[in-house]
Amino acid sequence: MSIETFLLEIENRKKKDLAKLSKELDEKGTAIQNQRDAQIKEIQEGFANEAKLKSERELARIIESSRLQAKKIMFDAINANLESAFDVIKQEIKNYVKSSQYKKTLETMVNTSKKKLGQKITVHCREEDRAVLKEMGITIGSTIKTLGGIIAENNDGTKEIDLTFEELLRTHEDEVKGFLTERA
Repeated sequence: MSIETFLLEIENRKKKDLAKLSKELDEKGTAIQNQRDAQIKEIQEGFANEAKLKSERELARIIESSRLQAKKIMFDAINANLESAFDVIKQEIKNYVKSSQYKKTLETMVNTSKKKLGQKITVHCREEDRAVLKEMGITIGSTIKTLGGIIAENNDGTKEIDLTFEELLRTHEDEVKGFLTERA
């Protein structure tokens, strides 16, 4: 074996080793590149999912806020309608107290008061109703500011019943509102 053959063999081995190392380097580079690409893809998907979740949450918040706003608008409109209806009711009461039927209503209120408080009662009423109640033989107390109706108290003043139209409306307000809402 000559030196040239020996050098040639070393040279070939060196080339093979270099080729092998180059191949390993390429494989490792490719593996690292693939790993990097997978991590980038995973990060991008994570951010995309997070962005999607945030946008879905924001959309749900906006929708719920809109629903609440719509309910508020509807509630305000219903309340405006109810207030308007109560104004109409009060106007109708003002017209009613001028009618002949109102006298019968006062008699019914007095009789109801007597049943609840005893036969001797004192009645507080509008100035306009004093004459009608005097005709009934009722003891008249102070004048009150009301649309109509009476406030009656027992003889010793320990019990009273408020049958003014305002109080009757107030105590039955929920029923009236329910009735008006059903009809709307």
